[in-house]
Amino acid sequence: MKRTLWIVAFLAVVGGFAGFQQYQSWSLNKKPQEDAAAKAQSGAERGAGQGQGRGAGGGGRGRGGEVVPVLVVTAVQKSVALQLRAVGNVEAYNTVSVKSQVTGVLQRAHFKEGQDVKKGQMLFTIDPRPLEAALKQAEANLARDSAQLRNLREQVKRYAELVDKQYVSREQYDQIKTNADAAESVVDADKAAVENAKVQLSYCYIYSPIDGRVGSLLLDEGNLVRVNDGAPLVVINQVNPINVTFAVPEVNLADLKRHMTKGQLQVDASFAPEEGRPERGKLEFVDNAVDRATGTVKLKAIFSNSQRRLWPGQFVNVALTLATEAGVVVIPSEAVQVGPDGQHVFVVKEDRRVEVRPVTIGRTSEGEAVIAKGLAAGEQVVREGQFLLGPGSRVEIKDPTKIADETKGEKSGRGGRGKAKADGEGRDSARSAGELKGDGRRERGGSGRAEGEAREASKGDEEGKGEGRRGRRGKGKTDGEASSKGDSRGAS
Repeated sequence: MKRTLWIVAFLAVVGGFAGFQQYQSWSLNKKPQEDAAAKAQSGAERGAGQGQGRGAGGGGRGRGGEVVPVLVVTAVQKSVALQLRAVGNVEAYNTVSVKSQVTGVLQRAHFKEGQDVKKGQMLFTIDPRPLEAALKQAEANLARDSAQLRNLREQVKRYAELVDKQYVSREQYDQIKTNADAAESVVDADKAAVENAKVQLSYCYIYSPIDGRVGSLLLDEGNLVRVNDGAPLVVINQVNPINVTFAVPEVNLADLKRHMTKGQLQVDASFAPEEGRPERGKLEFVDNAVDRATGTVKLKAIFSNSQRRLWPGQFVNVALTLATEAGVVVIPSEAVQVGPDGQHVFVVKEDRRVEVRPVTIGRTSEGEAVIAKGLAAGEQVVREGQFLLGPGSRVEIKDPTKIADETKGEKSGRGGRGKAKADGEGRDSARSAGELKGDGRRERGGSGRAEGEAREASKGDEEGKGEGRRGRRGKGKTDGEASSKGDSRGAS
Protein backbone atom coordinates (compact mmCIF):
# COMPACT_ATOMS: atom_id res chain seq x y z
CA MET A 1 0.00 0.00 0.00
CA LYS A 2 2.80 2.37 0.87
CA ARG A 3 4.59 1.62 -2.42
CA THR A 4 1.43 2.53 -4.37
CA LEU A 5 1.21 5.86 -2.62
CA TRP A 6 4.81 6.65 -3.50
CA ILE A 7 4.25 5.75 -7.16
CA VAL A 8 1.17 7.99 -7.34
CA ALA A 9 3.11 10.84 -5.74
CA PHE A 10 5.93 10.40 -8.24
CA LEU A 11 3.55 10.46 -11.23
CA ALA A 12 1.84 13.59 -9.85
CA VAL A 13 5.20 15.38 -9.57
CA VAL A 14 6.19 14.42 -13.13
CA GLY A 15 2.79 15.54 -14.51
CA GLY A 16 3.01 18.82 -12.66
CA PHE A 17 6.48 19.49 -14.06
CA ALA A 18 5.31 18.76 -17.65
CA GLY A 19 2.31 21.07 -17.23
CA PHE A 20 4.55 23.82 -15.87
CA GLN A 21 6.81 23.53 -18.92
CA GLN A 22 3.82 23.73 -21.33
CA TYR A 23 2.40 26.79 -19.56
CA GLN A 24 5.78 28.53 -19.57
CA SER A 25 6.28 28.09 -23.39
CA TRP A 26 2.69 29.24 -24.06
CA SER A 27 3.14 32.40 -22.00
CA LEU A 28 6.44 33.24 -23.76
CA ASN A 29 4.81 32.98 -27.22
CA LYS A 30 1.74 34.95 -26.23
CA LYS A 31 3.54 37.94 -24.73
CA PRO A 32 5.32 39.18 -27.96
CA GLN A 33 2.10 38.75 -29.92
CA GLU A 34 0.15 40.82 -27.41
CA ASP A 35 2.87 43.50 -27.41
CA ALA A 36 2.88 43.68 -31.22
CA ALA A 37 -0.92 43.89 -31.36
CA ALA A 38 -0.92 46.64 -28.72
CA LYS A 39 1.72 48.63 -30.65
CA ALA A 40 -0.17 48.26 -33.94
CA GLN A 41 -3.43 49.38 -32.30
CA SER A 42 -1.81 52.39 -30.64
CA GLY A 43 -0.11 53.39 -33.96
CA ALA A 44 -3.41 53.11 -35.83
CA GLU A 45 -5.17 55.22 -33.19
CA ARG A 46 -2.38 57.80 -33.31
CA GLY A 47 -2.49 57.93 -37.18
CA ALA A 48 -6.27 58.23 -37.14
CA GLY A 49 -6.09 61.06 -34.64
CA GLN A 50 -3.45 62.89 -36.68
CA GLY A 51 -5.40 62.34 -39.93
CA GLN A 52 -8.55 63.70 -38.32
CA GLY A 53 -6.66 66.67 -36.98
CA ARG A 54 -5.08 67.39 -40.36
CA GLY A 55 -8.33 66.92 -42.20
CA ALA A 56 -10.04 69.24 -39.81
CA GLY A 57 -7.24 71.78 -40.14
CA GLY A 58 -7.29 71.61 -43.97
CA GLY A 59 -11.04 71.95 -44.05
CA GLY A 60 -10.77 74.87 -41.69
CA ARG A 61 -8.31 76.61 -44.00
CA GLY A 62 -10.47 76.13 -47.04
CA ARG A 63 -13.74 77.08 -45.33
CA GLY A 64 -12.68 79.52 -42.70
CA GLY A 65 -10.47 81.69 -44.95
CA GLU A 66 -7.23 81.08 -43.06
CA VAL A 67 -3.94 82.18 -44.65
CA VAL A 68 -2.43 79.51 -46.91
CA PRO A 69 1.37 79.47 -47.42
CA VAL A 70 2.27 79.24 -51.12
CA LEU A 71 5.14 79.75 -53.53
CA VAL A 72 4.56 82.22 -56.35
CA VAL A 73 6.25 83.06 -59.64
CA THR A 74 6.00 86.10 -61.88
CA ALA A 75 4.90 85.72 -65.49
CA VAL A 76 7.65 86.99 -67.79
CA GLN A 77 7.69 88.08 -71.41
CA LYS A 78 10.55 86.79 -73.55
CA SER A 79 11.48 85.16 -76.84
CA VAL A 80 10.92 81.41 -77.05
CA ALA A 81 12.31 79.15 -79.77
CA LEU A 82 9.96 76.85 -81.69
CA GLN A 83 11.90 73.59 -81.74
CA LEU A 84 11.61 69.95 -82.71
CA ARG A 85 13.43 67.64 -80.31
CA ALA A 86 14.80 64.18 -80.93
CA VAL A 87 17.64 61.83 -80.02
CA GLY A 88 20.44 61.85 -82.57
CA ASN A 89 23.43 59.68 -83.37
CA VAL A 90 26.84 61.12 -84.19
CA GLU A 91 28.44 59.85 -87.40
CA ALA A 92 31.84 60.52 -88.95
CA TYR A 93 31.83 62.95 -91.87
CA ASN A 94 33.89 60.43 -93.85
CA THR A 95 34.86 56.86 -93.00
CA VAL A 96 37.60 54.97 -94.85
CA SER A 97 38.38 51.28 -94.36
CA VAL A 98 41.99 50.82 -95.47
CA LYS A 99 42.66 47.54 -97.32
CA SER A 100 45.60 46.18 -99.27
CA GLN A 101 45.51 45.98 -103.08
CA VAL A 102 48.46 43.59 -103.30
CA THR A 103 49.44 40.37 -101.57
CA GLY A 104 52.50 40.51 -99.38
CA VAL A 105 53.95 40.67 -95.91
CA LEU A 106 53.10 43.76 -93.82
CA GLN A 107 56.50 45.21 -93.04
CA ARG A 108 55.66 48.32 -91.04
CA ALA A 109 52.81 50.49 -89.71
CA HIS A 110 53.85 54.15 -89.71
CA PHE A 111 51.37 55.39 -87.08
CA LYS A 112 50.16 54.79 -83.55
CA GLU A 113 46.65 53.66 -82.73
CA GLY A 114 44.31 56.61 -82.17
CA GLN A 115 46.64 59.07 -83.89
CA ASP A 116 45.49 61.96 -86.07
CA VAL A 117 46.71 61.60 -89.64
CA LYS A 118 46.81 63.99 -92.59
CA LYS A 119 45.86 63.32 -96.18
CA GLY A 120 48.83 61.75 -98.00
CA GLN A 121 50.58 60.56 -94.81
CA MET A 122 52.11 57.09 -95.13
CA LEU A 123 50.31 54.42 -93.14
CA PHE A 124 51.70 50.98 -94.14
CA THR A 125 54.58 49.43 -96.02
CA ILE A 126 54.12 46.00 -97.63
CA ASP A 127 57.15 43.97 -98.76
CA PRO A 128 57.93 45.51 -102.19
CA ARG A 129 60.67 43.11 -103.38
CA PRO A 130 58.46 40.78 -105.50
CA LEU A 131 56.89 43.75 -107.29
CA GLU A 132 60.23 45.47 -107.77
CA ALA A 133 61.47 42.33 -109.52
CA ALA A 134 58.33 42.27 -111.69
CA LEU A 135 58.96 45.89 -112.64
CA LYS A 136 62.52 45.15 -113.63
CA GLN A 137 61.37 42.23 -115.76
CA ALA A 138 58.83 44.41 -117.54
CA GLU A 139 61.44 47.06 -118.19
CA ALA A 140 63.77 44.42 -119.63
CA ASN A 141 61.11 43.14 -121.97
CA LEU A 142 60.48 46.70 -123.09
CA ALA A 143 64.15 47.25 -123.83
CA ARG A 144 64.38 44.03 -125.85
CA ASP A 145 61.30 44.73 -127.93
CA SER A 146 62.35 48.33 -128.46
CA ALA A 147 65.66 47.16 -129.92
CA GLN A 148 63.88 44.79 -132.28
CA LEU A 149 61.54 47.58 -133.30
CA ARG A 150 64.45 49.84 -134.21
CA ASN A 151 65.97 47.09 -136.34
CA LEU A 152 62.75 46.44 -138.18
CA ARG A 153 62.29 50.15 -138.88
CA GLU A 154 65.75 50.27 -140.49
CA GLN A 155 64.83 47.30 -142.62
CA VAL A 156 61.67 49.03 -143.74
CA LYS A 157 63.71 52.02 -144.87
CA ARG A 158 66.16 49.85 -146.82
CA TYR A 159 63.44 47.74 -148.43
CA ALA A 160 61.56 50.88 -149.43
CA GLU A 161 64.58 51.99 -151.56
CA LEU A 162 64.99 48.53 -153.03
CA VAL A 163 61.35 48.15 -153.95
CA ASP A 164 61.46 51.51 -155.76
CA LYS A 165 64.37 50.20 -157.84
CA GLN A 166 62.53 46.91 -158.26
CA TYR A 167 65.38 44.94 -156.67
CA VAL A 168 62.89 43.22 -154.29
CA SER A 169 59.27 42.38 -154.70
CA ARG A 170 56.46 44.37 -153.17
CA GLU A 171 55.44 41.31 -151.17
CA GLN A 172 58.77 41.19 -149.37
CA TYR A 173 58.52 44.87 -148.57
CA ASP A 174 55.01 44.45 -147.15
CA GLN A 175 56.17 41.59 -144.95
CA ILE A 176 59.04 43.66 -143.51
CA LYS A 177 56.69 46.59 -142.87
CA THR A 178 54.15 44.28 -141.15
CA ASN A 179 56.86 42.92 -138.86
CA ALA A 180 57.84 46.47 -137.93
CA ASP A 181 54.27 47.44 -137.10
CA ALA A 182 53.85 44.31 -134.97
CA ALA A 183 57.07 45.06 -133.12
CA GLU A 184 55.81 48.56 -132.44
CA SER A 185 52.62 47.11 -130.89
CA VAL A 186 54.72 44.78 -128.73
CA VAL A 187 56.71 47.76 -127.48
CA ASP A 188 53.50 49.56 -126.60
CA ALA A 189 52.35 46.49 -124.64
CA ASP A 190 55.68 46.37 -122.86
CA LYS A 191 55.30 50.01 -121.89
CA ALA A 192 51.86 49.27 -120.45
CA ALA A 193 53.29 46.30 -118.53
CA VAL A 194 55.94 48.58 -117.07
CA GLU A 195 53.30 51.11 -116.02
CA ASN A 196 51.22 48.35 -114.43
CA ALA A 197 54.26 47.06 -112.55
CA LYS A 198 54.91 50.55 -111.24
CA VAL A 199 51.30 50.86 -110.09
CA GLN A 200 51.44 47.48 -108.36
CA LEU A 201 54.67 48.52 -106.69
CA SER A 202 53.04 51.75 -105.48
CA TYR A 203 50.36 49.68 -103.73
CA CYS A 204 53.07 48.45 -101.37
CA TYR A 205 53.06 51.94 -99.83
CA ILE A 206 49.62 52.82 -98.41
CA TYR A 207 48.84 56.49 -97.73
CA SER A 208 45.93 58.15 -95.89
CA PRO A 209 43.27 59.35 -98.34
CA ILE A 210 41.69 61.86 -95.88
CA ASP A 211 42.42 63.92 -92.78
CA GLY A 212 41.11 62.02 -89.78
CA ARG A 213 41.78 59.83 -86.80
CA VAL A 214 42.88 56.22 -87.10
CA GLY A 215 41.35 53.53 -84.96
CA SER A 216 42.70 50.23 -83.69
CA LEU A 217 45.32 48.40 -85.80
CA LEU A 218 43.56 45.23 -86.89
CA LEU A 219 46.61 43.43 -88.36
CA ASP A 220 50.06 43.50 -86.79
CA GLU A 221 53.39 43.77 -88.56
CA GLY A 222 54.74 40.55 -90.06
CA ASN A 223 51.35 39.15 -91.08
CA LEU A 224 50.49 38.26 -94.65
CA VAL A 225 47.93 40.55 -96.25
CA ARG A 226 45.92 39.58 -99.29
CA VAL A 227 44.28 41.52 -102.05
CA ASN A 228 40.96 43.02 -100.89
CA ASP A 229 40.87 40.91 -97.76
CA GLY A 230 37.57 41.01 -95.83
CA ALA A 231 39.00 42.67 -92.71
CA PRO A 232 40.53 46.14 -93.17
CA LEU A 233 43.95 47.02 -91.86
CA VAL A 234 42.61 50.12 -90.09
CA VAL A 235 39.60 52.43 -90.16
CA ILE A 236 39.95 56.22 -90.46
CA ASN A 237 37.13 58.53 -89.31
CA GLN A 238 36.97 62.19 -90.22
CA VAL A 239 35.69 64.04 -87.15
CA ASN A 240 36.23 67.64 -88.32
CA PRO A 241 33.53 68.38 -89.42
CA ILE A 242 31.11 65.72 -88.20
CA ASN A 243 27.51 64.69 -88.85
CA VAL A 244 24.57 64.06 -86.51
CA THR A 245 21.63 62.06 -87.87
CA PHE A 246 18.18 62.09 -86.27
CA ALA A 247 14.55 61.53 -87.21
CA VAL A 248 11.39 63.58 -86.73
CA PRO A 249 7.72 62.46 -87.09
CA GLU A 250 6.21 62.88 -90.53
CA VAL A 251 3.52 65.20 -89.09
CA ASN A 252 6.25 67.84 -88.69
CA LEU A 253 7.43 67.54 -92.29
CA ALA A 254 5.16 70.32 -93.58
CA ASP A 255 6.36 72.81 -90.94
CA LEU A 256 9.94 71.76 -91.58
CA LYS A 257 9.72 72.38 -95.33
CA ARG A 258 7.94 75.71 -94.82
CA HIS A 259 10.63 77.05 -92.50
CA MET A 260 13.45 75.69 -94.68
CA THR A 261 12.32 78.03 -97.47
CA LYS A 262 13.12 81.01 -95.20
CA GLY A 263 16.75 80.03 -94.68
CA GLN A 264 19.10 77.44 -93.25
CA LEU A 265 17.86 75.98 -89.96
CA GLN A 266 19.93 75.79 -86.80
CA VAL A 267 20.51 72.53 -84.91
CA ASP A 268 21.79 72.20 -81.32
CA ALA A 269 23.32 69.00 -79.96
CA SER A 270 23.26 68.93 -76.15
CA PHE A 271 24.90 66.66 -73.62
CA ALA A 272 24.52 66.04 -69.90
CA PRO A 273 24.05 69.28 -67.87
CA GLU A 274 27.54 69.11 -66.43
CA GLU A 275 29.15 69.11 -69.89
CA GLY A 276 28.41 72.76 -70.63
CA ARG A 277 26.71 74.49 -73.56
CA PRO A 278 25.45 72.55 -76.57
CA GLU A 279 27.23 72.30 -79.91
CA ARG A 280 25.65 74.31 -82.72
CA GLY A 281 25.40 73.22 -86.34
CA LYS A 282 23.25 73.50 -89.47
CA LEU A 283 20.70 71.25 -91.12
CA GLU A 284 22.21 69.83 -94.31
CA PHE A 285 20.09 66.90 -95.43
CA VAL A 286 16.44 65.80 -95.49
CA ASP A 287 15.75 62.28 -96.72
CA ASN A 288 13.73 61.92 -99.93
CA ALA A 289 11.23 59.47 -98.39
CA VAL A 290 9.38 58.76 -95.16
CA ASP A 291 10.33 55.54 -93.41
CA ARG A 292 7.22 53.36 -93.63
CA ALA A 293 8.21 51.24 -90.65
CA THR A 294 8.60 54.15 -88.20
CA GLY A 295 6.69 57.00 -89.85
CA THR A 296 9.66 59.35 -89.49
CA VAL A 297 11.89 61.38 -91.78
CA LYS A 298 15.68 61.11 -91.52
CA LEU A 299 17.58 64.38 -91.14
CA LYS A 300 21.28 65.11 -91.00
CA ALA A 301 23.09 68.12 -89.54
CA ILE A 302 26.73 69.12 -89.88
CA PHE A 303 28.85 70.48 -87.01
CA SER A 304 32.31 72.03 -87.17
CA ASN A 305 33.30 70.12 -84.00
CA SER A 306 36.38 72.24 -83.48
CA GLN A 307 36.71 71.13 -79.84
CA ARG A 308 35.89 67.51 -80.73
CA ARG A 309 33.11 67.21 -78.18
CA LEU A 310 31.12 65.13 -80.64
CA TRP A 311 32.41 61.61 -81.29
CA PRO A 312 31.27 58.97 -83.79
CA GLY A 313 28.69 56.60 -82.31
CA GLN A 314 27.69 58.98 -79.52
CA PHE A 315 24.01 59.67 -78.71
CA VAL A 316 23.01 63.31 -78.15
CA ASN A 317 19.84 65.32 -77.59
CA VAL A 318 19.05 67.27 -80.76
CA ALA A 319 16.96 70.45 -80.93
CA LEU A 320 16.04 71.69 -84.41
CA THR A 321 15.01 75.36 -84.24
CA LEU A 322 12.30 76.18 -86.78
CA ALA A 323 11.59 79.77 -85.69
CA THR A 324 11.71 82.12 -82.70
CA GLU A 325 8.58 83.64 -81.18
CA ALA A 326 9.29 87.06 -79.64
CA GLY A 327 7.39 88.72 -76.77
CA VAL A 328 5.36 85.75 -75.49
CA VAL A 329 4.22 85.35 -71.86
CA VAL A 330 5.81 82.36 -70.12
CA ILE A 331 5.22 80.68 -66.73
CA PRO A 332 6.38 77.34 -65.28
CA SER A 333 4.28 74.39 -66.40
CA GLU A 334 3.48 73.33 -62.81
CA ALA A 335 1.62 76.61 -62.22
CA VAL A 336 -1.07 75.58 -64.70
CA GLN A 337 -3.94 73.58 -63.14
CA VAL A 338 -6.72 71.60 -64.81
CA GLY A 339 -10.27 71.82 -63.50
CA PRO A 340 -13.83 71.11 -64.66
CA ASP A 341 -13.77 74.28 -66.80
CA GLY A 342 -10.37 73.58 -68.34
CA GLN A 343 -6.91 74.98 -67.65
CA HIS A 344 -6.52 77.81 -65.15
CA VAL A 345 -4.04 79.51 -62.84
CA PHE A 346 -4.29 81.11 -59.39
CA VAL A 347 -3.40 84.81 -59.77
CA VAL A 348 -2.31 86.58 -56.57
CA LYS A 349 -3.82 90.06 -56.21
CA GLU A 350 -2.37 93.01 -54.29
CA ASP A 351 -4.54 92.22 -51.23
CA ARG A 352 -2.98 88.73 -51.06
CA ARG A 353 -6.14 87.03 -52.29
CA VAL A 354 -6.16 84.67 -55.24
CA GLU A 355 -8.25 84.74 -58.38
CA VAL A 356 -9.01 81.63 -60.42
CA ARG A 357 -8.34 82.71 -64.01
CA PRO A 358 -8.81 80.54 -67.12
CA VAL A 359 -5.85 80.54 -69.52
CA THR A 360 -5.08 79.21 -73.00
CA ILE A 361 -1.78 77.35 -73.38
CA GLY A 362 -0.05 77.73 -76.74
CA ARG A 363 2.60 75.05 -76.14
CA THR A 364 5.09 73.84 -73.55
CA SER A 365 8.86 73.71 -73.92
CA GLU A 366 11.55 72.74 -71.41
CA GLY A 367 9.18 72.96 -68.42
CA GLU A 368 7.71 76.33 -69.47
CA ALA A 369 4.18 76.99 -70.68
CA VAL A 370 3.58 79.67 -73.31
CA ILE A 371 0.38 81.55 -72.42
CA ALA A 372 -1.58 82.46 -75.54
CA LYS A 373 -4.47 84.12 -73.67
CA GLY A 374 -5.54 84.98 -70.12
CA LEU A 375 -2.39 86.25 -68.41
CA ALA A 376 -0.21 89.36 -68.68
CA ALA A 377 3.48 89.78 -68.03
CA GLY A 378 4.30 90.84 -64.44
CA GLU A 379 1.35 89.10 -62.77
CA GLN A 380 2.09 86.68 -59.94
CA VAL A 381 0.71 83.14 -60.08
CA VAL A 382 0.83 80.37 -57.49
CA ARG A 383 3.46 77.76 -58.27
CA GLU A 384 3.08 75.43 -55.26
CA GLY A 385 0.25 74.98 -52.75
CA GLN A 386 -2.73 75.16 -55.12
CA PHE A 387 -4.57 72.19 -53.55
CA LEU A 388 -5.55 74.28 -50.48
CA LEU A 389 -6.78 77.26 -52.47
CA GLY A 390 -10.17 78.38 -53.68
CA PRO A 391 -11.59 81.58 -55.15
CA GLY A 392 -10.78 84.48 -52.83
CA SER A 393 -8.45 82.54 -50.52
CA ARG A 394 -5.86 84.53 -48.61
CA VAL A 395 -2.24 83.47 -49.13
CA GLU A 396 1.11 83.98 -47.51
CA ILE A 397 4.01 84.16 -49.96
CA LYS A 398 6.88 82.06 -48.67
CA ASP A 399 10.55 82.52 -49.44
CA PRO A 400 11.97 79.54 -51.41
CA THR A 401 15.37 79.88 -49.71
CA LYS A 402 13.84 79.56 -46.23
CA ILE A 403 11.86 76.51 -47.34
CA ALA A 404 15.07 74.90 -48.53
CA ASP A 405 16.72 75.57 -45.15
CA GLU A 406 13.70 74.15 -43.29
CA THR A 407 13.76 71.06 -45.48
CA LYS A 408 17.40 70.49 -44.62
CA GLY A 409 16.61 70.93 -40.90
CA GLU A 410 13.75 68.46 -41.09
CA LYS A 411 15.99 65.92 -42.79
CA SER A 412 18.63 66.28 -40.09
CA GLY A 413 15.92 66.08 -37.34
CA ARG A 414 14.47 62.95 -38.88
CA GLY A 415 17.95 61.51 -38.96
CA GLY A 416 18.44 62.25 -35.21
CA ARG A 417 15.02 60.83 -34.31
CA GLY A 418 15.73 57.75 -36.37
CA LYS A 419 19.01 57.27 -34.55
CA ALA A 420 17.36 57.70 -31.13
CA LYS A 421 14.61 55.30 -32.14
CA ALA A 422 17.20 52.77 -33.23
CA ASP A 423 19.03 53.17 -29.91
CA GLY A 424 15.72 52.69 -27.99
CA GLU A 425 14.88 49.62 -30.02
CA GLY A 426 18.37 48.28 -29.28
CA ARG A 427 17.83 48.77 -25.56
CA ASP A 428 14.40 47.11 -25.76
CA SER A 429 15.95 44.19 -27.60
CA ALA A 430 18.64 43.85 -24.95
CA ARG A 431 15.99 44.00 -22.20
CA SER A 432 13.89 41.34 -23.94
CA ALA A 433 16.95 39.15 -24.35
CA GLY A 434 17.67 39.52 -20.59
CA GLU A 435 14.11 38.59 -19.73
CA LEU A 436 14.32 35.53 -21.95
CA LYS A 437 17.57 34.52 -20.29
CA GLY A 438 15.94 34.95 -16.81
CA ASP A 439 12.98 32.83 -17.88
CA GLY A 440 15.40 30.20 -19.12
CA ARG A 441 17.22 30.21 -15.82
CA ARG A 442 13.89 29.93 -13.97
CA GLU A 443 12.90 27.03 -16.19
CA ARG A 444 16.19 25.32 -15.53
CA GLY A 445 15.70 25.96 -11.74
CA GLY A 446 12.19 24.51 -11.84
CA SER A 447 13.47 21.52 -13.77
CA GLY A 448 16.22 21.00 -11.20
CA ARG A 449 13.71 21.18 -8.33
CA ALA A 450 11.41 18.70 -10.04
CA GLU A 451 14.31 16.29 -10.58
CA GLY A 452 15.31 16.66 -6.90
CA GLU A 453 11.77 15.88 -5.78
CA ALA A 454 11.71 12.83 -8.05
CA ARG A 455 14.98 11.61 -6.59
CA GLU A 456 13.67 12.14 -3.02
CA ALA A 457 10.49 10.22 -3.90
CA SER A 458 12.49 7.29 -5.25
CA LYS A 459 14.73 7.39 -2.19
CA GLY A 460 11.67 7.31 0.12
CA ASP A 461 10.31 4.36 -1.85
CA GLU A 462 13.54 2.48 -1.37
CA GLU A 463 13.48 3.27 2.37
CA GLY A 464 9.89 1.93 2.59
CA LYS A 465 10.98 -1.25 0.89
CA GLY A 466 13.83 -1.65 3.43
CA GLU A 467 11.49 -1.13 6.37
CA GLY A 468 9.15 -3.78 4.97
CA ARG A 469 12.00 -6.27 4.71
CA ARG A 470 13.09 -5.44 8.28
CA GLY A 471 9.50 -5.93 9.52
CA ARG A 472 9.30 -9.32 7.86
CA ARG A 473 12.62 -10.33 9.43
CA GLY A 474 11.45 -9.13 12.89
CA LYS A 475 8.20 -11.06 12.54
CA GLY A 476 10.13 -14.23 11.71
CA LYS A 477 12.36 -13.74 14.67
CA THR A 478 9.39 -13.37 17.05
CA ASP A 479 7.73 -16.49 15.72
CA GLY A 480 10.95 -18.46 16.31
CA GLU A 481 11.27 -17.23 19.85
CA ALA A 482 7.64 -18.18 20.59
CA SER A 483 8.09 -21.71 19.27
CA SER A 484 11.23 -22.17 21.35
CA LYS A 485 9.40 -21.14 24.52
CA GLY A 486 6.59 -23.60 23.79
CA ASP A 487 9.06 -26.45 23.31
CA SER A 488 10.70 -25.71 26.62
CA ARG A 489 7.36 -25.73 28.46
CA GLY A 490 6.46 -29.13 27.04
CA ALA A 491 9.78 -30.59 28.17
CA SER A 492 9.25 -29.40 31.72
